[in-house]
Amino acid sequence: MAAQLIVLHHLAFYGPMADHARPLLPEVMDWLGDTARIAVQVFLVIGGFLAAKSLSPDGQGGLVDPRAALWRRYVKLAPPFLAATLLAAVATAWAAAWMVHDSISAPATFAQLCAHAVLLHGVLEYESLSAGAWYVAIDFQLYAALVLMLWLAGRVADRRPLPWLVPCAVAAGIAVSLFYFNLDAGWDDWAPYFFGSYGLGAMAWWAGDRRRSGRAVALLVALAVLPVLAALVLEFRGRIALALAVACVLFLFGRVRTLPSGLATSAVSGLGRISYAIFLVHFPVCLVVNAAFTRFVPAEPLWQLAGVLCAWAASLAVGAMFYRWVEVPLGRMVRAATTRIAAPVWTGEKVTLRS
Repeated sequence: MAAQLIVLHHLAFYGPMADHARPLLPEVMDWLGDTARIAVQVFLVIGGFLAAKSLSPDGQGGLVDPRAALWRRYVKLAPPFLAATLLAAVATAWAAAWMVHDSISAPATFAQLCAHAVLLHGVLEYESLSAGAWYVAIDFQLYAALVLMLWLAGRVADRRPLPWLVPCAVAAGIAVSLFYFNLDAGWDDWAPYFFGSYGLGAMAWWAGDRRRSGRAVALLVALAVLPVLAALVLEFRGRIALALAVACVLFLFGRVRTLPSGLATSAVSGLGRISYAIFLVHFPVCLVVNAAFTRFVPAEPLWQLAGVLCAWAASLAVGAMFYRWVEVPLGRMVRAATTRIAAPVWTGEKVTLRS
């Protein structure tokens, strides 16, 4: 659902089709062009939730090799991201031949492509070649921050039982993020600005573990929720309130023993599976459709609204194809080439360092 809202947000925010169609649905277009962007908070919370699941399912410190963990994350994110970035560069050149609009960026430079390749385009102040490209870099930074926390916690604990060290460290990170970094938009190219939402996701995973006692669950919930509520009292932010709501939903589903099944669940699961691919390719697809409707279709609201719907459907279709023929095969190739590097990184008993 969040991925679909982001596609619609970018359709409403970029490109002339939504501007021409706005008289038909002014309130809907205004909401999609502005408020719908907070759906990215869902990505942030789920990202933290899944990172905690894979890196530290029990919430304890201890990574065998943090470099291997970071490499595994990079090779999962970067190869399809780079493929989509090249697609965006081609789409931009294509669209520029059909229309003149603010959504069309300048031709990509080699340095710009290199900055995207190392996921530092925002930090190095290069213009993103695709809407949403900033999130991929932030996701990697946040993952690296959690990896560092877990590794340092393992070093501090050594062989001593300190089961609450990691949750307390993440809770402190949430508080610092929400009380300082998240109040200053100048930090929005760096992980600390978003760690409040990401950390909530990690805490939701640990609190949702059905093996924990009720007292332990209550303490984890308090560690996660109280800093957020205090931060919202200090300065209310709708995006943080949404992140808290999503974390609560994930926590509740973690406590449920049976989940619904059926056609609707299968459809949602399928859309979730291809959501990263849709997120990567929707902007170049929407850009080309915008250019085509600008060049070849009358600038009448009904026709342009049809263009918006066409771009949305095309984004889903191209996303599914990208997932099947690019993301999955590329991931297999990279994993096969890096099997020795991408070794298991978690040990549940003690921290051991490879020589």
